[in-house]
Amino acid sequence: MPSLLLLLALLATPAIAANVPAELPPAACNVIEPCRMVGKGRLRWWGFHVYDAALWAREGRWQAEAPYVLDIIYARNITGAQLADTSVDEIRRLGVKDEARLARWGAQLRAVFPDVQPGSRLTGVYRQQRGAQFFSGARLLGSIDDPELARRFFEIWLDPRTQTPELRAALIGGNADAQ
Repeated sequence: MPSLLLLLALLATPAIAANVPAELPPAACNVIEPCRMVGKGRLRWWGFHVYDAALWAREGRWQAEAPYVLDIIYARNITGAQLADTSVDEIRRLGVKDEARLARWGAQLRAVFPDVQPGSRLTGVYRQQRGAQFFSGARLLGSIDDPELARRFFEIWLDPRTQTPELRAALIGGNADAQ
């Protein structure tokens, strides 16, 4: 019985505890200076720690149509292909039904995302009307010059319909402008 209670407690762990660095790599922060953390959270799936995430924005105030940065530190081994495929599945779940477009977007994401392991840090920079850039530490992994793909990708975490509403709430913090 005690182990069942522990399992239930782990499954119900809120997404607010996170271990993320207090600073971003300078290349990622340059686009939104002054760059301040909005909020941070931890994703647990079925009780397993998957990653810690932090959202950064100008003056620490996230707005969906302004530049921002999502910083993720992984706690598990995940292939780049799995990251891309899961991203496409979530974009589809959030309403994009054009399978040809989703296939193109999946190919673009697979070209950018590396395999990750515990401690790997991936940083995505949303550049409204321009697309996104992705970094591993200070190294640029690649750019996606498709504003719609960039917006849809970051909606995985930031859209009110996200599968992880507790993580979204932790990321956007007490930001009254976040809708």
